[in-house]
Amino acid sequence: MTLNGGIIIYTIFNVCLIKQCLIIFEVSMEKEVESLRVGVYVGSFDPVHLGHKNVINYLINNNVVDKLVIIPTGDYWNKKINCSLENRIKMLKFYQNDKVLINDNLNNLNYTYEILNELKKVYNDLYLIIGADNIKNFHLWKNVDEILKNKVIVLGRNNISIEEYIIDKDKFILCDDFTEFNVSSTEIRTLIKDNKYSMLDKYLDSDIIKYIIDNNLYK
Repeated sequence: MTLNGGIIIYTIFNVCLIKQCLIIFEVSMEKEVESLRVGVYVGSFDPVHLGHKNVINYLINNNVVDKLVIIPTGDYWNKKINCSLENRIKMLKFYQNDKVLINDNLNNLNYTYEILNELKKVYNDLYLIIGADNIKNFHLWKNVDEILKNKVIVLGRNNISIEEYIIDKDKFILCDDFTEFNVSSTEIRTLIKDNKYSMLDKYLDSDIIKYIIDNNLYK
């Protein structure tokens, strides 16, 4: 065998080895993704406040989910939005880390079931996050049967009775030990409009306050 022939064989062998390693890595990553319990937290986040942060910390710190996907809505069908989607995404990005992902491509879907169906293409084990105040009318949500192909985590709120409204007990996870952090988004926006920024620190993180001031939001 010539020297050039040996080099060619050696190169081919290395290329094949690298391809095999990449396949093994991709398969292992796919299994890892499938095994994750992924929480789906949808809302207007107008703006994101310490009440939202409290939900994030509770879910991650108490190992309720392994990963949290947060999706700010583009145009809430029953709620006026006071800040652009772009700015709300940028504010939420302050909370992004290896366990918290801010989604910026499913924001204009009209219904929760559509969001879940899209995420199902990536994640196998989804958990929709809702507050107890949403449970009473949950059966009226668009294509609720589609939603219940996944699990639903219900966060306790204001001593609301949850059990009587549960559709399928096997699909719901009740977090009765969750302590709500009462925050009014309307009050926050009013304080900003009235230039009472010094009163915002009990509702918003400093990064969010700075972003709002720098970008002259909610005026």
